[in-house]
Amino acid sequence: MQRKIHLRIGSLCLLAVSAAWLYADVVVRLVSDWYNDDNYSHGFVIVPLALFFAYERRDQLLSAQRRPMTALGLLVVAASLLLLVAGTLASEFFLTRVSLVGALAGTVLFLLGATHLRILSFPLTFLVLMIPIPAIVFNQIAFPLQLVASSFGESVVALAGVPVLREGNVIILASTTLEVAEACSGIRSLISLLTLGILFGYFTDRRLAMRTLLALVTIPIAIVSNGLRVAGTGIAAHYFGSAAAEGFFHTFSGWLVFVTATAMLFAVGRITRAVWPVIVGRPQPVQQFS
Repeated sequence: MQRKIHLRIGSLCLLAVSAAWLYADVVVRLVSDWYNDDNYSHGFVIVPLALFFAYERRDQLLSAQRRPMTALGLLVVAASLLLLVAGTLASEFFLTRVSLVGALAGTVLFLLGATHLRILSFPLTFLVLMIPIPAIVFNQIAFPLQLVASSFGESVVALAGVPVLREGNVIILASTTLEVAEACSGIRSLISLLTLGILFGYFTDRRLAMRTLLALVTIPIAIVSNGLRVAGTGIAAHYFGSAAAEGFFHTFSGWLVFVTATAMLFAVGRITRAVWPVIVGRPQPVQQFS
């Protein structure tokens, strides 16, 4: 019995050392992106939160029967390693980072079984939020958001009685011209607010439908709040000059908009939970974390 325990500990140590050697460069580059790219600075909190979610499930994990799925687990790990090789050869960091999450899932399946993987499905899926979107996808999302923010901002500025003309993502005022650049597209607040929406749903409601709704509603909230930021910047620039669209005021407006969007998310969550029993026609269940 003691020999089996020593063998298992040795196997786990060997597995940990192998994983560290294979994914060391992936993790270093990932952390570098979190540090250097403001769009993904929230990545620093994703791993600790995922570990917390796994820790919350410790009783379920300990009580679940261990049924390793050796063949399927090895298949998932092998597929993840192939992604790692392909991503490394193609210099496609997204594939190498997805490979890391896949390798973790495959290892759980290999060592513990499908039941444990199901229990850990949320923490493992949550880790995907730490992975930056591929540049080609990012650009496909950012530019339409720039146009939406520009159009929304133009409409609000016009409603405020300020003469305005828009050409694409450029808003032309009488005294200055504003360009809704990629950094002002709202994708940064969208990514951060989506993460916050998932956390908010997780900690306030145990129903999957409600959690999904709270995550999805962050998308229109982020778009509207960013459009209001563009409009506010345009109105301020009209009355106070182009300095209102630069420096401290520009940075402060970004923080203010995110706080506003967060307040809108909490308000939507409160309203939705209040009307949910009426919509579905049954009492709201007792709140529990899971």
